[in-house]
Amino acid sequence: MKGFHIVVLLSSAVLLVSAAPALELVTCSKESGAAAARLTMHRINENHGHGYKFRLQEIQGNKVETVDGGCNLELQLNLLETVCHVINPKHFEDCEIRRESARAVMANCTIKMSVRNTDANVTKYECDTRQVKTNREMVRICPDCPTLHPLNSTEGLKSVNEAVSKFNQNTTNQHYYILKEVGRIKVGYIPSVGMAYYAEFALVETHCPTGSRINPEACKPLCPDRAHHAFCKSTYFRSTGLQSVECEFYPPSNTTALGPGEQEPICRHHVGGHPPHVGAGRPPLGPRDGDGHPPHVGAGRPLLGCILPPFGGDGHPDQEKQHHRPPFGSKHHFHAFHHFRHCRGSDPALHPICPWPRPWHRPSPRDKD
Repeated sequence: MKGFHIVVLLSSAVLLVSAAPALELVTCSKESGAAAARLTMHRINENHGHGYKFRLQEIQGNKVETVDGGCNLELQLNLLETVCHVINPKHFEDCEIRRESARAVMANCTIKMSVRNTDANVTKYECDTRQVKTNREMVRICPDCPTLHPLNSTEGLKSVNEAVSKFNQNTTNQHYYILKEVGRIKVGYIPSVGMAYYAEFALVETHCPTGSRINPEACKPLCPDRAHHAFCKSTYFRSTGLQSVECEFYPPSNTTALGPGEQEPICRHHVGGHPPHVGAGRPPLGPRDGDGHPPHVGAGRPLLGCILPPFGGDGHPDQEKQHHRPPFGSKHHFHAFHHFRHCRGSDPALHPICPWPRPWHRPSPRDKD
């Protein structure tokens, strides 16, 4: 093997995550805009199943329309992407906002909300997610700074796949990990070595024991609440190959030990039906299993796009309310879904905030997955 490869694993076995502060009551007064915006941010981050968490930058507009029994609100919000991937259990309000020099991402969102007595519901939102500065603008400001590359770029995915393989070879973990998704890929040119690829990606623990003869790409993820997750950053030079992999580990939310003879439960909802689109790019469909589903992401096609939140018993998404909900951060909502659909963004290098409710939330009779 050519080149000198360094693998550094940063373990975060114990994470002290503070509980989210209580939400303020949303009313129909103009002064309630901050409370409405904060409620909206919780809902957006709950529904945002891929990429990175967002924080509020500013409230640009707040309209109140009085109706019988309450009011309807329309908010215009500017959001900024944080460095916390959605698998990170840290509350979004405690996450650091990505610096502009690190290729910051913003979202302009229009939110509609209904308030009836003390019941506030987010009924709809749409966001335009984009880089704060385009690649062309950044080149003028910093010609040597890396630029964001499409998440499904061939060379970028090659660097990620090599990093995942090296990760599984150089770890004391009990089980193999497979790729959950690619978060971002940056590309830059270094005069002494040539093209350099800097990737961020999320991994999920599988049922396959480390060191077994099973091909890791055939391994199935553990159930969301029982799986360890890892968020990694890798550096790869086209001339010399993989240089480094640095990872943080996040423990499972359910640490209950299995009883004698009890096996890990089987969960099918880690990988969904249709392959997603990302901006203008779309990974090849490739082979399908017996249920018509694509192979696991560990086979080289990362999950990109958006995941639907849990559905209610009638097959439709539950309405977003400010009360009678579990505490924020108590569950990994990004894993729990029954359907998987694409979410098209204008920039294939980003994970956009998908519109809610999803335009496809009413399955057609021909929708068999």
